[in-house]
Formats: sequence, C-alpha cells, structure tokens
Amino acid sequence: MAKTPSVRVDKLLSSMGYGSRKEMARMAGAGGILLDGEDLTDVSARIPVTADLPQRLEIDGEPLDPLAGLVILMNKPLGMTCSHKEDGGLVYDLLPIRWRSRDPAISTIGRLDKQTSGLLLLTDDGELLHRVISPKRQVRKTYFATLARPLAGNEADIFASGTLMLEAETKPLAPAQLEVLSPTEARLAITEGRYHQVRRMFAAVGNHVVALHRESLGALSLPEDLAPGTWKLLTAAEIAMIFDGGETR
Repeated sequence: MAKTPSVRVDKLLSSMGYGSRKEMARMAGAGGILLDGEDLTDVSARIPVTADLPQRLEIDGEPLDPLAGLVILMNKPLGMTCSHKEDGGLVYDLLPIRWRSRDPAISTIGRLDKQTSGLLLLTDDGELLHRVISPKRQVRKTYFATLARPLAGNEADIFASGTLMLEAETKPLAPAQLEVLSPTEARLAITEGRYHQVRRMFAAVGNHVVALHRESLGALSLPEDLAPGTWKLLTAAEIAMIFDGGETR
C-alpha cells in the first residue's frame, strides 16, 4: 500500500495561494486555521494529505480549497481569453483570486479563441493536460457552428474525406464528422486541435463562421444548467468521460 504523503501546513497553504508562510503563521496565531475543529497553531507541523483534508481543514472560516489535481469545467463566455497575460477579460478572472497563485499553476486544457464560447477545461494536472491535447489520443471535440451562408450540401463528404487541406498547411486534416442542423447551422466533431481549425475548415469550403460554441469533449458534455461564466469541479468519473468514445490508443 502506498504511503500517504505529508506536508507542512504553511507550505501546503502557500502552494494553494493563501499567502506566504509568514502570513499563514500569523493567521494560525489569530485562530484562523482549524483542523478537525481544533485550533492549529503550529504551521510547521506536517499533516497527511488525504482526500478528505478539504473537509477537515478550515481556513479563515471556510473549508480548504480543492487539493492539487483539480479539473475545472467552465462554460466560457464570449469575449474572454484563454491566457494569463493578454489584455481584457481572462478566463482565470472567473476563478477565486488566490487560485492564480497556486503551485502547480492552473492552466487551460487547450484553448478557445476570444469569440468562441462553451466547454473549457482547466487543471493543475500537467499529465492529464498533455493526455487530453495529445494528437495521439484523438479526443473528440464537438462544436455547434452558426454560418454566414447556407451550406452547399457537400461539406460533410469533404470533411469526412481526410483529404481537406487548410491554407498554408501541408498535411491534410483527419476525417471529421459534420451533422447539418439547418441551412446555416451545423454540429462538427473533430479529433485534432489545429489553430482556429473549425473556422478555417468552413472557410476552406467557402463559408464563414459567425458563432461557435463547444458542446463536448469525448462523452463529457457542457451541463445545460451551467451558465456562461460559471464553472464546476469534475469528479473522477466525469474526467474519465473525456476519453469515452473519442480517443484512440
């Protein structure tokens, strides 16, 4: 059986963005840190890092934030950028402020451009991040697209052919599945993540995307009750759904 890791309280809280080690010592001295309902005054003490720690450790009157290894599902709104540094609204602004100081850092799993909304994942788990975005995994990404002009009728065959070449590229796209919903609306499932791929695919067949919304990754869909700009933490079972029906090994 693997040994349960332990860590100093001040180091743990500092890595989770609560403040410096000195600040954690001051907070503990003021009675702001409770473990199992009792004052924890010695922040140099080591405690086991168990799954139930967020329910047992209380910081300044609130339960401890999720431990490292979290995966966030966000309904990304329009106009926000998947970046840490660009001007304007950032998707990280929608998370608690202290989460920006976590170590390891929280990053988006892939990106949605500023004018694309919908399902966006964020995590501090680097191994999971690379597994999801790896071209070898071929995780299916499904988008709802609203188009400027009516579809011609041959787009599904072109996208499924595996021969479509995007401008300025030398490798054809992998086959993609197009479901026509109306003359100017379609659902497109792809297994690659090239730069602005969906928009460029429709441009390659003479159309223009006026609105784009990501609905799912693998079998993980955006919940209908998750409003734009809000988020939820994923369970292990929900994380596994990312690789259901949309991954090849």
